[in-house]
Amino acid sequence: MTTHTETEAAKTMDAAITGIAGKVLGLETLETRSRDSLDFHDLSVWQIKKALEAAFLAGVEAANRAG
Repeated sequence: MTTHTETEAAKTMDAAITGIAGKVLGLETLETRSRDSLDFHDLSVWQIKKALEAAFLAGVEAANRAG
């Protein structure tokens, strides 16, 4: 059974991932659009590193808020 807290956590996580994808990686959406030109992207290793760092920090912040 999914609790309200789990649902809110999933929404928060999705928002953080979508934000990182847009701000750090420059992606319009993370939805599959069934076209290679829309679904596959060339990314530099430094962009990927920056996105992973942002995701890690978002996780740390979420853990600190949860107590």
